Amino acid sequence: MTQPVRFDAIRTDRLVMRRWLESDRAPFAVLNADPETMRFFPRTLDRAASDALVDRIEMGFDQQGYGLWALEVAQSGEFIGFTGLNPMPDGVPGAGGVEVGWRLARHAWHHGYATEAARAALTVAFDGIGLTEIWSMTAVLNEPSQAVMRRLGLTEVARFSHPRVPAGHPMQPHVTYHRLSVS
Repeated sequence: MTQPVRFDAIRTDRLVMRRWLESDRAPFAVLNADPETMRFFPRTLDRAASDALVDRIEMGFDQQGYGLWALEVAQSGEFIGFTGLNPMPDGVPGAGGVEVGWRLARHAWHHGYATEAARAALTVAFDGIGLTEIWSMTAVLNEPSQAVMRRLGLTEVARFSHPRVPAGHPMQPHVTYHRLSVS
């Protein structure tokens, strides 16, 4: 069996995108428990759920060679969230494809970090892995993430009711964005 090409760490001008460290778990749990940070998700995550997410992310790196990189500010080494590539779930437009996504701590908002890191993730997707397309999705109410998607050159392609969000929940209406590789 051929081993996947590995993308364990990526640097941008201001950021380091890397595999997860044990020391990332506590600040990631704080981020996931913050109602403001998680306002466009159905619920916050407790420590156990946050740790389980890190475990799933790391398993994805082992299987695919890429994933949702832990994100830190290069100058300070401060953990600020994640940005990266993840399989699109079943039952949504783009299912079976790969999405670019991010989740940043509130203090890291409005610095351009999500866009900067997501651009690096798109370079891995198109030039490193050889994907021909990329997807992204979020709650319809999440205009800040949709603005990042547009800055990345993605275009809205579908609105849908997310099958994993309870019926009637304000976050159930979702939107999917898409972009083809330019090469």
